[in-house]
Amino acid sequence: MEVSPETPATSTPGRARRADMKIGIIGAGNIGGNLTRRLTAFGHDVSVANSRGPHTLKELADETGATPVRAEEAARGAEIAVVTVPLKAVPDLPSGLFDEAADGLAVIDTGNYYPQRDGRIAGIEDEGLTESRWTARQIGHPVVKAFNGTYAQDLLDRHRPAGDPERMALPVAGDDEAAKRKVRDLIEELGFDTVDAGGLDDSWRQQPGTPVYGLRGGVDAVTRALAEASPERPEEFRG
Repeated sequence: MEVSPETPATSTPGRARRADMKIGIIGAGNIGGNLTRRLTAFGHDVSVANSRGPHTLKELADETGATPVRAEEAARGAEIAVVTVPLKAVPDLPSGLFDEAADGLAVIDTGNYYPQRDGRIAGIEDEGLTESRWTARQIGHPVVKAFNGTYAQDLLDRHRPAGDPERMALPVAGDDEAAKRKVRDLIEELGFDTVDAGGLDDSWRQQPGTPVYGLRGGVDAVTRALAEASPERPEEFRG
């Protein structure tokens, strides 16, 4: 979920931080841009790409110290890659995008299906695939669904140390438990709790129109919202 970014903020991590990682971010919109700001502030080695080329990312690179690259280079050597592009753009991502990534790569999918923007996607509408299951099939790599219902500005403004009563929790869904743990650790480093939302086939519980989508709540509130979700896609999110 994206809103316009403002001034970046730093965070005190909620747990002992792990060693710096190489992270690739594919998509430099509001979510991708703010993740670049936060992750470079922690000292991670971030490569960032968009559809228009590295020369258009000079301002973000100068601000953060991230390395602007072409999309096909973004995941090279990466332990974590973030795919944060409109769903309609996912099939156009370069083939072999993750061929040169580090072993054990975790891919985060932040995407949402908005038919008014993306057009009608048959795999989602007719086959009943969850949005992230569809994305995983397109890119040929398992994904972990996270950040899709998070306001971009909250990444800068609403992080809190562990134990703070105002600390938000984010749902995280995925089939690969090791990848999901790596993503949850990263989110907790950013200053947010996490709730395990199950596998990718359960990730409809955090898609647009569900109670947890856009929720600014803690672990208990997020857990309740996931349980209250309906598998029926709301009319406004159908093509």
